[in-house]
Amino acid sequence: MSANVSPILIVGAGPTGLSLAIALRQRGARVIVVDRQMQGANTSRAAVIHARTLEVLEELGVTAKLLEEGIIVPKFRVRDRDRLLLDLDFGELPGSYPFTLMLPQDQTEAILRARLQQLGIEVQWATELDTVVQQGDRLVAHLRSPAENIDMHASWVVGCDGLRSKVRQAAEIPFVGGTYRQEFVLADVKMDWPLVRSEVDLFFAPQGLMVVAPLPHDRYRIVATASQPPEQPDMSYIQRLIDERGPSSEPGRINEVIWSSRFHVHHRLAANVICGNIILCGDAAHVHSPAGGQGMNTGIQDAVSLADPLLHAMKGDRSPLLAWADTRQKVARSVVRLTDRMTRLATLRSPAACTVRNGILSTIGRIPSVRDAVALRIAGLDY
Repeated sequence: MSANVSPILIVGAGPTGLSLAIALRQRGARVIVVDRQMQGANTSRAAVIHARTLEVLEELGVTAKLLEEGIIVPKFRVRDRDRLLLDLDFGELPGSYPFTLMLPQDQTEAILRARLQQLGIEVQWATELDTVVQQGDRLVAHLRSPAENIDMHASWVVGCDGLRSKVRQAAEIPFVGGTYRQEFVLADVKMDWPLVRSEVDLFFAPQGLMVVAPLPHDRYRIVATASQPPEQPDMSYIQRLIDERGPSSEPGRINEVIWSSRFHVHHRLAANVICGNIILCGDAAHVHSPAGGQGMNTGIQDAVSLADPLLHAMKGDRSPLLAWADTRQKVARSVVRLTDRMTRLATLRSPAACTVRNGILSTIGRIPSVRDAVALRIAGLDY
């Protein structure tokens, strides 16, 4: 690509922004990546990498390293305390990756950053987008950092900067939806756990949902709905969640809380993902419940599939880019619907409604074609 073409500015150096930068750089594009955080400020957060995402990341040259560092989990099971309601076997999926890979987000980001560095690009940390203005066929972005303020020209600006996206705000794109009443607790722990480490378990209980998933280094990820949880839930708080919602016949026992937090969950979609030469990707374009571990996966798939259409647009042909936007918005709407249904099913309180839900899930589990369709959907292989 010609050196006199203004660079593509990617705002946000999470998995979405890093994946897009790698895909574009591999195609010869000039790329600048900025992130308002200091390097290393990100925590583990998302931890699920689904089969379709592993396929997509092959072209970036990082899948082998992800597999080396993560833990392969071929089973997803839904339980009501000790009762198994639904057993999904990803081992029966088509393709090269018939499983879910569990790896904390900070490790995923480190692998993506290392690949980007191999391609000659360093993230500009502690650099925040202040404003971006369209001037003719390019943009002028004002960036702030502790060292200096910069006005730079960009051919395109891609917002990969999350829920409170400055790029989306600058483009005045509405972010339509709402916020779940419940808060969520997230914790990485070491514990004695009665169930095998080859499965992710979603537990239903009157107090709310809880997900327990294995992580590398004998750790576990716990995600649970909660009412007014502390800002950093401690061992006794997490133990109470395990006691109330996990297996009752053989309860788990927390030995150490490595990291914990609480957060509100939104379900929102950007009204559109292209405005002039501004594009939204990942959480800047769509946010939803963590049920099913879809968030980071959808963002990475947004990013890698954007590279070619964006380069076509830079050469004057916007039609592939508009087709990309239409396709990815349909996927995002589908993901929001799926995760919303999963969350509402998991947080039912009425005993009668819970009985009906459990019966439906048990029936699904006995119909192979339906069970396989659900597994394909969660793995992202139905898009």
